[in-house]
Amino acid sequence: MALVNRLLMTGAAGGIGKQIREGLRDFATHLRLSDIADLGVAGPGEELVDCDITDAEALRALVKGCDAILHFGGISTEDRADLIHRINIEGSYHLYEAARKEGARRILFASSNHVTGFHPRETRLTASSPIRPDSNYGVSKAYGEALARLYWDKYGVETLIVRIGSCFPEPKDRRMMATWMSAGDMLRLIERMLAAPRLGCPIVYGVSDNDESWWDNSEAAYLGWRPKDSSRQFAGMFDHLPPENPTDPAVVWQGGGFAKAGHFDD
Repeated sequence: MALVNRLLMTGAAGGIGKQIREGLRDFATHLRLSDIADLGVAGPGEELVDCDITDAEALRALVKGCDAILHFGGISTEDRADLIHRINIEGSYHLYEAARKEGARRILFASSNHVTGFHPRETRLTASSPIRPDSNYGVSKAYGEALARLYWDKYGVETLIVRIGSCFPEPKDRRMMATWMSAGDMLRLIERMLAAPRLGCPIVYGVSDNDESWWDNSEAAYLGWRPKDSSRQFAGMFDHLPPENPTDPAVVWQGGGFAKAGHFDD
């Protein structure tokens, strides 16, 4: 059953967008998909729009008529600082301004676990834990979270902030056994975001029900989201690899290789 009339997803050609695209059709009468990359052929109820999120006027036109927005657009890993700033920071500002001006009242902001990547793995985090970004990318997502909070407090635009772990078809390394999130659990979270009578501006760690867990979502329990999948189905996938070095910064910190890496521009 459709929960909204027109649902917009930015970054629809990205890794997560490709995984959830078909499932989103259950949530909206019309699905508006946007990216600067190829989106393929429009399916039933889909509208495809080529839009650069750094173009404020084009983004406002994109948002017009949309009831809710899934904002996955932007750079999804560490990159040059100038690109991170222009695309992730300025682009997020343009998105929120477009939503405010066009009356889109509910947004999912795709944040990242790299906002808190410099916490050690043995520390269990909640939404109230201090931010400790591990990269310029993490800083850009922390900015987006602060922007979302401002637009809720000042303008009444609700946002579900999702600190995504690793949303891939399967984990790519040992670290992802703890951070993995299935596409199914992402869709279940989006359903709760759209259906909730009052959303506000909660922070949720986007992670499935994995055996190893660093994150506690109890502060957003009112949403009623309960992940159903788990990385335990991939148990043993990395047993052939040599043991990890417990003093390796990529093992010590939750951000993994992002925390270990030097400055991208060096």
